[in-house]
Amino acid sequence: MKITIACVGKMKAGAERELYQRYIDRARKAGRGVGFTDVKLLELMESRAGRSAERKAEEAAALLKAMPSGAKLIVLDERGKTPSSKDFAQKLGSWSGQGTSDVVLAIGGADGHGGDLLTRADLKLALGAMTWPHQIVRILCAEQIYRAITILSGHPYHRE
Repeated sequence: MKITIACVGKMKAGAERELYQRYIDRARKAGRGVGFTDVKLLELMESRAGRSAERKAEEAAALLKAMPSGAKLIVLDERGKTPSSKDFAQKLGSWSGQGTSDVVLAIGGADGHGGDLLTRADLKLALGAMTWPHQIVRILCAEQIYRAITILSGHPYHRE
């Protein structure tokens, strides 16, 4: 199964990008043993529309267009669920076991996700009640993907 972290906006060079890349590299290496063939980043342009609703709609359309056919869609949304790392790993493992070929984890723009994307979502996740910078959200998502893979493989990285 391939996992794509699809983001609105570009990540700048620096320490955040290096940390993000470290977790992605770990996930790629560890994932092969449990059926995760790739973890990659897809960055999409931010909408230049003047109104928030238009920006969200344009960004949602771009994210949906970029998704592989049949992919499971996870969206980060403040009203989403806050599963444990183990529950998140089990969800990914379940989808992999069902033959899902692609999972897309969507990080929206500054205004959030458009309605079409939220409606299409197979899972809505929140990283808690706090607001996080998009650079850090990417790192958190990459780490949780790596953590999920280690949980599924029985690696001792995750401790309860």
